[in-house]
Amino acid sequence: QVHLVESGGGVVQAEGSLKLSCVVSSAIMKPYNVGWFRQVPGKERDFVAGYQWNGGRTEYTDSVKGRFTITCDTVNNTVYTAHLQMDKLKPEDTAVYYCAAATGWEPLIVLKEGRDNYWGQGTQVTVSS
Repeated sequence: QVHLVESGGGVVQAEGSLKLSCVVSSAIMKPYNVGWFRQVPGKERDFVAGYQWNGGRTEYTDSVKGRFTITCDTVNNTVYTAHLQMDKLKPEDTAVYYCAAATGWEPLIVLKEGRDNYWGQGTQVTVSS
């Protein structure tokens, strides 16, 4: 079992910044790919950003490229904390943001598909215009 705990959500004005953090813990730490998703009421949970533990490759959905940055604190290539720095926020970024983790032995696309992810409880991000 993997536990993910997010923090850092809140209310910010458009063009402002927020940083989300996610602590990854497990009885036996293994390599995990980690990422962030977001969801608005009535819509599916969408991929935002992902980090591949083996090599540190990152991916972003097009709408956040150049504005969001995912980073991870690692020990011996094992991810312990994931961060999402969100700059130049827009009202359309308003959503509940979820941290996700998937086994690191799979390619990042498995995390992006979301079918076998571990999930955090979510944190609300609200961007006012």
